[in-house]
Amino acid sequence: MKALTIRQPWADAITHGSKRVENRSWELPAKHVGTRILIHAGQGYDPMGRFIIADHDLVASWPDTRGAITAAATLTGSHWSKDGTCCRPWGQEVSYHWQLADVVALPAPVPCKGRLGFWTPPAEVLAAVEQQLAEVSA
Repeated sequence: MKALTIRQPWADAITHGSKRVENRSWELPAKHVGTRILIHAGQGYDPMGRFIIADHDLVASWPDTRGAITAAATLTGSHWSKDGTCCRPWGQEVSYHWQLADVVALPAPVPCKGRLGFWTPPAEVLAAVEQQLAEVSA
């Protein structure tokens, strides 16, 4: 299973909130449409994120995990958006909107180092993630 590193607080907005659009400058490769991916909370932080996310009380309760896989999601497609209005409130202007569905938060984030683009976590990390996903779906 592939992983995608996302800066905070956006990874938390996917894992614990209602964000189901990931904004990217590059088009989602067709081979990934319909696949299950892991959401990795990167070490990086977008300071404007907390101002953009509307429900500050909810945001305050998010754990702000860094350097760990926090969830799994299905990539259902993507599209280009010039003005960002199609995927409010999460869609940004002049970007590809990658659509996410079936997000499942892990009960305990699994620490690991992230990378750019799609990447495959080490076997021991995948095993820990898959064990939690099996427990959550049971």
